Amino acid sequence: MPEQVRRTRGLTDERATQALAREIALFAKPGDLIALAGDLGSGKTSFARAFIRALAADDRLEVPSPTFTLVQNYGKARIPMTHCDLYRLGDAAETAELGLEDALEEGIVLVEWPERGGGALPGENRLDIALELAGGGRMATLSATRGDWPQRLERMETISGFLAANGLADAQRTHLQGDASTRRYERLRTHQGPRVLMDAPARPDPGLDGAPSYSRIAHLAESVHPFVAMADGLRAVGVHAPQIVARDLDAGLLVLEDLGTGKIISDDDPPTPIAERYIASARLLAHLHGRDLPDSLPVDAAANHHLPPFDLGVFEAEASLLLDWYVPHVLGSACAEDARTGFTQAWRAVLAETGTLERDTTWVLRDHHSPNIVWCSDGDMQRAAVIDFQDALLGPAAYDVASLAMDARVDVPEALERRIVAGYLALRRQGDTFDEDAFLIDYAVMGAQRNTKILGIFARLNARDGKPGYLRHIPRVAGYLARCLKHSALGPVADWYARHLPPATDEVAV
Repeated sequence: MPEQVRRTRGLTDERATQALAREIALFAKPGDLIALAGDLGSGKTSFARAFIRALAADDRLEVPSPTFTLVQNYGKARIPMTHCDLYRLGDAAETAELGLEDALEEGIVLVEWPERGGGALPGENRLDIALELAGGGRMATLSATRGDWPQRLERMETISGFLAANGLADAQRTHLQGDASTRRYERLRTHQGPRVLMDAPARPDPGLDGAPSYSRIAHLAESVHPFVAMADGLRAVGVHAPQIVARDLDAGLLVLEDLGTGKIISDDDPPTPIAERYIASARLLAHLHGRDLPDSLPVDAAANHHLPPFDLGVFEAEASLLLDWYVPHVLGSACAEDARTGFTQAWRAVLAETGTLERDTTWVLRDHHSPNIVWCSDGDMQRAAVIDFQDALLGPAAYDVASLAMDARVDVPEALERRIVAGYLALRRQGDTFDEDAFLIDYAVMGAQRNTKILGIFARLNARDGKPGYLRHIPRVAGYLARCLKHSALGPVADWYARHLPPATDEVAV
């Protein structure tokens, strides 16, 4: 049986009870059962209301007590939420009739008076919270033995200590939506202004059976060290990246400057690109790519971060995600070995002919597109700011331009794509050694590789991670890939797609 993790918190007043509820909501995830125990007047109602409002991001949400209805559902919360009160339950066996197992499949269940359910309450990820009156306030005891709540409780304590050590113990903490990564973010409201907490504990991935993992081959960051080095390095050369306000490198915790909520896309549904902001984001890249950049950056006084190369191993590992995930998604079966061999041969033929990986080498941010670009309203630095660069490599300048001009999250018409690239080229032409013809070849090659990779990633997010929402982007990415494959330099790869996976270049492929 797993070792129990038990923590106590003194709660001086109702506000402290609500703050604890909001803090736990930051760590809650689908499949969690939160068992809330305590006598009448111990603060269960105050806790439950604050917890549900935090998940719904609505401080005024009506949260009626489910004392008589037994169950109250909140489907529009960030995570679907079911609130139960078992006080009036006649027999523990009646718990099975409340539909809690179904609710836990995609959401969170918060149960008051859990002792009335006996051992009939479901849930592999269970957190028990006991509230009791203590002196002039309350005491909360948090305990966990099931699932990964023991680890989450430990992480909660680590973060609380980190914030307190940096004068941020009283910060108001709210969930900040991230993307497909495992990193977690919070927005902090402090007396010094808004801040962002990055929660990114080190996750080394050595692989299985002695074989290197995908993250090692593709040089994905496994700690916050690369982020710190790149953030400082980018700011040093005039690129707007968030300033790091506080750091604990060993714990994987950073407090960052909050760059705001400005976007380079519209608020429409679906969103559309704001052309001038995309062009400004391309010119940011041209500013960066026109500089002589080092291949090593300091993390702190004791360590440096060496940017890995965007070499053939990275190129092929990323592209092969299409074979591993997108081919089964489209065709319903694993990719045949002869098709795999032909795929590798086609790409190697293109790279041998073009020499793309060997020229115009610079810092490749790797995900320079709308989710990772903040449009800042003022300040001395460029208005287009970057926030995702921890996986940066040394590689072809064309990669990030293709990432932006063929944005996987929003439709970029071909006419706008040409304007974005033109905005980039206008600045790069000012350099004495820039070869525009070679760049346009690299743009097609790296664009095809990136869109190939993304088709695999989005299929993987659906099949492995249970995130089907990414499938809606696949037709767009397939369309971008089709654009790239029209370039004569990509003949062998285009032929492979035509023989083995024609749906991959259909804009209706899902």
